[in-house]
Amino acid sequence: MAIEEDLEFTTASASRNLQWLTGTKRNGKPGMNLVEKTTEEGSRRILCRLTTEGKVFIDQILSILND
Repeated sequence: MAIEEDLEFTTASASRNLQWLTGTKRNGKPGMNLVEKTTEEGSRRILCRLTTEGKVFIDQILSILND
């Protein structure tokens, strides 16, 4: 399922927000480096996964929520 469908975003909005979570925003400024994007070979589909920093961030949030 696509992120934009899950979050009820437009494709443009999902792309813009996802770009902010990667290492570099559209304007060339540093992003949050929480997500890594790759393109599926032979497709326009973009695959996303957490970076090491993203995994640490999620662990910190879960730790706070579980206290």
